[in-house]
Amino acid sequence: MKTRKLGYSELHLTTIGLGTWAMGGGDWKFGWGPQDDMASVKAIHAALDLGINWLDTAAIYGHGHAEEVVGRAIKGIRNEVVVATKCGRVWEGDSREIGKSLRPDSIKREVEASLKRLNIETIDLYQIHWPEPDEEIEEGWAAMAQLVKEGKVRYVGVSNFSLEQLKRAQAIHPITSLQPPYSMLRREIEEEIMAYCGTNQIGIIAYSPMQAGLLTGKFTKERAAGLPDSDWRSQHPFFMEPQLSVNLQAIEQLKEIANKKNITLSQLSLAWVLRNKGVTAAIVGARSPEQIAETARAGDMSLSKEELKNIEQILSWRIRNL
Repeated sequence: MKTRKLGYSELHLTTIGLGTWAMGGGDWKFGWGPQDDMASVKAIHAALDLGINWLDTAAIYGHGHAEEVVGRAIKGIRNEVVVATKCGRVWEGDSREIGKSLRPDSIKREVEASLKRLNIETIDLYQIHWPEPDEEIEEGWAAMAQLVKEGKVRYVGVSNFSLEQLKRAQAIHPITSLQPPYSMLRREIEEEIMAYCGTNQIGIIAYSPMQAGLLTGKFTKERAAGLPDSDWRSQHPFFMEPQLSVNLQAIEQLKEIANKKNITLSQLSLAWVLRNKGVTAAIVGARSPEQIAETARAGDMSLSKEELKNIEQILSWRIRNL
């Protein structure tokens, strides 16, 4: 699989990375519903067998559970995989409530806990999950820079930062990467952030390139209505009316392009995100080996000018009708 250099770092990531959000299970506020740990481990091993060389996780996924699953899966093969995780979201014991902290003492506790759960000595890419509380960004980012000096982490990045917040952090310590949402249905970073990242050698790791499963083409109104309360998507506007109907109509048109190319809509969605050379890689979630086997192939796919033009017309139609 193709690789791209991540920002100014020495990390070369495959254009597709495996995300582990769903591997946290359903017993937390933003879970995706029940998930079998053995299936998660098999999905991770399948991803690595397919040539994917990095995994993305976070402490908050399942309140540490996803990190534990990753740690179990990479035991004995640590040197073969780049591990990225995140901090800044905290919880107490069995509570479902999620707190926000970028205080240095909190970040220090979090990195030690993540290292223990992952059963590794150094985190390759440590990221601030959300820029909250905003007033703690500077001290939090300074604490992240200190972790690099201490050898706890190799590189530090951010996720979900605005342009203004990126500038504030960059003034303290170079940002290795930004992890923003980016898909055919969410394109905000194209306005200013992508150009800033290019100028400052900040890699872009796109998350939710298939818009939480919506761009797999497997969603219907009935499936959306039947999402359990434990699935955070049941409360998201993209999966609710009036947006749902418009999204599904656009998706049907996108499917026609995918069918003509003899690929899946998932693969089309990923190829579209990766068409942009400003994007280092895209994170793909998977619950099983079969799911990652399908999407991994998109890492080497390309789209023609005609296909890109047709996609743009569909996406413009969607915006006009929202």
